[in-house]
Amino acid sequence: MSDIQKEDRPGRLSAHQVIVDGVLVVTVHGEIDHDVRDVLGSALVSRDAPAPPRIVADLRGVTFMDSSGINVFVAAHRRVSEAGGWLRIAGAQESVVRLLRMVGIDTLIPCHPTVEQALAG
Repeated sequence: MSDIQKEDRPGRLSAHQVIVDGVLVVTVHGEIDHDVRDVLGSALVSRDAPAPPRIVADLRGVTFMDSSGINVFVAAHRRVSEAGGWLRIAGAQESVVRLLRMVGIDTLIPCHPTVEQALAG
């Protein structure tokens, strides 16, 4: 569908969007921090378009995430939920899973080991 990345720092973070059975799957690669939060936010939920009702964020390729990523996921969850949809996280590496658990995001946004499991619910 589309690829999004930070123009001034190519390779730092990229996101690829594809629709699978009516679900927006956003595959993210790189590091999620303050400098690239807008890239992630745009990939998950465009400010100009209505929120996709269902989103899976595939984080297999994310090697680092700080609180900026948490804030983006909470905002995306809120926006999608208000539209009657859902957001799920899939495939996060152990360091990212630890962060998600530490701040309690895993109780707000369902986290799954694989994209397939996230799609199945």
